Amino acid sequence: MRECDVRREPKCVARGAEHPVSMDNTSIITQVANPKEEESISLGQDKVSQSNSSLKKHRSRNIFSPFFCCFRNYNDYHVEPPPPSNNKTLPLPPPPEENGGPPQCDQVQIIPIPSAPAKFLLPEVNISDYGRNCVVIDLDETLVHSSFKPINNADFIVPVEIDGTVHQVYVLKRPHVDQFLQKMGELYECVLFTASLAKYADPVADLLDQWGVFRARLFRESCVFHRGNYVKDLSRLGRPLSRVIIVDNSPASYIFHPENAVPVQSWFDDMADTELLELIPVFEGLSKEEEVYGVLQTLRTR
Repeated sequence: MRECDVRREPKCVARGAEHPVSMDNTSIITQVANPKEEESISLGQDKVSQSNSSLKKHRSRNIFSPFFCCFRNYNDYHVEPPPPSNNKTLPLPPPPEENGGPPQCDQVQIIPIPSAPAKFLLPEVNISDYGRNCVVIDLDETLVHSSFKPINNADFIVPVEIDGTVHQVYVLKRPHVDQFLQKMGELYECVLFTASLAKYADPVADLLDQWGVFRARLFRESCVFHRGNYVKDLSRLGRPLSRVIIVDNSPASYIFHPENAVPVQSWFDDMADTELLELIPVFEGLSKEEEVYGVLQTLRTR
């Protein structure tokens, strides 16, 4: 992704990404751009941004509103899980040395899935999590929104050192995030996976997760830099893919495994948002599945 200065709040569009990305000059936070924070740049640009944001939100709600209603009557029907789609071939992730450099887009091709890495990203499953599905949860714009600009109602203020200078990061929690995380901890092996750097994300997770929900935390260095995006390659976790679910606001993050995704709308400051609350019955149903592809595919088609 191109690096931008979040303190000046420019818009930077990541190559190959669906959403614009705004980041500070050392790129410690990977997040989509907040249209409201760009009002001071250009009134004309703001009108276009708000129009596009409204269109995306309307489209997203229309697509996934059946997602929630299906699970309200989860036990009323039985799903015969079909085999996962597109599970035999995927774009080959770049080798590890590309993570720090520009992507080689002209070398991407469809080939068989490479063999599993010698060392997985996650440790052995805890005894308390045996038999559970694994849910991978994003941080920025999924659970919280962070900004270098002061936020009056910030839930946390996290000091982050950049080039010898300490900056304050203002963090706002998404509505119902506490209830959502507690329920996820009861049902799943939960993993925090963010493309942001640990120097910012780790202290935020310390303040956010008061219940020890996250069994592991993965940061940018665990991502694969692919065609201008930090991609979360679920095959590197060390868990059966048929039992892994990723919750993320950015489709680019799960481009290798879209069949494992439960998408969420990007969140900034709407305190009337109820998406995390609505997701709870979805995950209550998925926690009973020994293979998640069938239910996720059925809900997408419905």
